[in-house]
Amino acid sequence: MENRKREEDIGGGAYSRQRGFTLLEIIVVVFILSILVALVAPRIIGRTDDARIADTRLQIKNFETALKLYRLDNGFYPDTQQGLDALVEKPTTGRIPSKYPPGGYLEKKKIPPDPWGNPYIYVSPGLHGDFDIISRGGDGKEGGEGKDADINNWDLS
Repeated sequence: MENRKREEDIGGGAYSRQRGFTLLEIIVVVFILSILVALVAPRIIGRTDDARIADTRLQIKNFETALKLYRLDNGFYPDTQQGLDALVEKPTTGRIPSKYPPGGYLEKKKIPPDPWGNPYIYVSPGLHGDFDIISRGGDGKEGGEGKDADINNWDLS
């Protein structure tokens, strides 16, 4: 009995041999995790641009809906000078809407920039319809391809 107590005091008991992980076990786990990160990370990182493009298209559709409500209430769309701001604040120049609702036409009281931080371009009357809404894409410049391509309301289905 005394010997057993001495082993536990010294750290040689049954439980002391099962504590912690060996260096080899830790290295194996780190290796497996690094392989998983190497395989999964490129797929996740590449999706950021796709998400921004989808968000831009959705926002443009929301602007279109709000602009159509504006026209239903007032009989005309805001002009280019009034811009998209006419959806959140009653215009004071140009044609003044007579039936402007107290809260405006968008839930948020501010026109957000596109997902790349650039302002949306609004032209009314537009070259492709009653109005044009344009995001210049990732590079903020006209034209471009892939993530840098312009996103226009007339190209959306």
